[in-house]
Formats: sequence, structure tokens, C-alpha cells
Amino acid sequence: MGAPAWRWALRAARLPVGGGRAPTAPRRHPGCGPAAPFADSASSSSRDEALRSKRVQILSRGLPKQKPIEGVKQVVVLASGKGGVGKSTTAVNIALALAANDSTKEVGLLDADVYGPSIPKMMNLKGNPELTTIPGPHVLSSQGLASPFCFLLFFFFLKSLLFHGKNEADCESAVIHAVADTFFSCFFFENPLIENLMRPLKNYGIACMSMGFLIEETAPVVWRGLMVMSAVEKLLRQVDWGQLDYLVIDMPPGTGDVQLSVSQNIPVAGAVIISTPQDVALLDARKGAEMFRKVHVPVLGLVQNMSVFQCPKCKHETHIFGADGVRDLAKTLGLDILGDIPLHVNIRETCDSGQPVVISQPQSDAAKAYLKIAMEIVRRLPVPPT
Repeated sequence: MGAPAWRWALRAARLPVGGGRAPTAPRRHPGCGPAAPFADSASSSSRDEALRSKRVQILSRGLPKQKPIEGVKQVVVLASGKGGVGKSTTAVNIALALAANDSTKEVGLLDADVYGPSIPKMMNLKGNPELTTIPGPHVLSSQGLASPFCFLLFFFFLKSLLFHGKNEADCESAVIHAVADTFFSCFFFENPLIENLMRPLKNYGIACMSMGFLIEETAPVVWRGLMVMSAVEKLLRQVDWGQLDYLVIDMPPGTGDVQLSVSQNIPVAGAVIISTPQDVALLDARKGAEMFRKVHVPVLGLVQNMSVFQCPKCKHETHIFGADGVRDLAKTLGLDILGDIPLHVNIRETCDSGQPVVISQPQSDAAKAYLKIAMEIVRRLPVPPT
């Protein structure tokens, strides 16, 4: 028998086999011909070019391919570098404002903060999502069908062959048993051809999904990064969102695993950065904006939250967290200010009671601020794919 294929490959690449020395090219003495130096230079250049091409292929293969969420036209992420700046409150009211500005639009809200989900309380939602059973992608493509079906078929064939012998008649019997067992497993036991999707909970016309629907309200989520990324993937993909014009994603604070998973796995139409005017929050808000630029997600603009406090008695205005800090950051980054949201007790009280201000007090100044920001977001979004 000849040498295995891998040995021939190693020899062709001039690599050592079995500890031996790799074959070397014969030494070329100076003066062997005027073309020799040029041949060496051309060969070295071609090898470098091949290595560069191979490196590009490997790197591109390692990056995840973006895949749209079934039924969702545009995804808008609301993020902040720092926690405690009112991002979730803003996300809830922005989602409601998008629906209020245009009653023909369907809006969804995804709580991507696995460790600290806030959407269930703010949207006054409790309970576990129902499961809907639909034909999975395996049924819709021959390539998808082949993977689980053929694996089960081969498995049961081997099992039946062991029980029924190895002659021709027994092989025929093994095939029959394998096909029967495969169909039984597919359609009556654990069906790989059927996909179970979670149905989002709905209130105020907004379809919502959150980790808070899947765990107890007081239960902490003590997970490492890989489990969090897997959970976010399931919240994105294994949810029957229906047909949505906008999916608003409330991102967790920071620039970590969740932000990368979302921005690299699904096409994001735009990101909105939420921050208070204080210097400590602005430092992290800038990092958040730069992160989205690095992963090629367009930043639609910044929202200055808790911009000013107005005394309910004397109407005197106080800039508790500073004045125009977010506006200055927007100028530095070359971004737009989408709007200012005041620091008002009604915003906090309405969200804590599960009746956000856009729904419960639509004529208030706070609600109007959210409605204006939602309009600015839509103006800056690209034309959705048809």
C-alpha cells in the first residue's frame, strides 16, 4: 500500500515526516545564471501572496455570518456604556413611542440584559411564554433535512444490523427496522424536524421577550459569558416574533459579549446611545459609540437623559448631572443629538407601576420628548428591505 494521503501532502509542502528532516532544495552556486536571483525573488513573492490569501480566508471563515431575524424588518439597539443612566426606561418608552407615532407599525421589544432584566416590570408582564410548534428549517430545505434524518437512519441501521446479523437477508431486515425506528423517533419522540418557538408576551401592543419571563423574579442569573451568549441567541432566534417593522433591543451596560453577539450575528439598522450629562457616564458612552463603529453598526445619535430637573413648586430648573455634556460629546464624535429627556418623578413612577409615561400620560412633556426622539430615530433609519 502506498503512503497515506497526509504524508504526500506533507512532502509536497516540504515539511518533516515522522521526525525526519524535510527535503531541501539543492544549493544554487553563485553565477549559475542571470535568471536565478529573479526566480528566487518571484518564488518568495508568490509564497507571501499565498500566505496572505490563506490568512484572509481563515479570518473571514472565523467571523459569524449575519442572519436576519425571521419576520423582523429593522433592528434598533439602545445601549449605554454605563449602567444606571435610564437606558431601560428609555428603551421601553421609545418602543411605545414608535408604535404611537405610526399605528400601522408593529413593534417588538427584546430585553438583552440577561443578568438584570427590567422589561417585565416596566411593561407590567408576568408569566412564561407559550411554545408554538411550527415546521423547522430542516423541513424547508433538503440540506437541513439530510442532517438529522440521515444521522438517525444510519444510527438505527447499525443498531438493527447488530441485532439481526450480517447476511443479505438480515441486512434487508436491518434497513426496514432502521427506517421504521427513524420515523418513529422523528415524529413521536424527539422530532428534529419540528421547531419549538417561544411566543412573546404582549402588552400595550408591544411584543416583549425577556429572560425575566423564564426565571423567578428574585432568582439571580449566575452564568459565564458563553451561557449568556447562548441565551441571547435563543431570545433572538427561538422566538416567534411574527411580522415586526421595528425590534427595539435593550442592551446591557458595557461593551462585552452580548453587544458583540448581537451586532455580529444579526443586521442592526442603527444604534442609539443613552447617557446622562455627567463626565463619568460620558466616558463610557463614548466607548459604547466607538464599539459600534468598530463592528460597523451605524450610530444614529445620542440621547441626553436626566438633562434637567424642574422643581414642581417653583419651576426652577437645576442641572443635577451637568449641562450639555452629551451635546459636547456628540460634537466630538460627529454625531447627532436625538433629544433631551428631563429628570422627572413621573417617568420613574410610571415605569415602576408598569404604566410607562408614553402610555399613561401621553400629553406630558416627558412623553412628548420620547415621541420626538422616536421620530428622529425613524428619520435616520435606512430604507427597510422589501
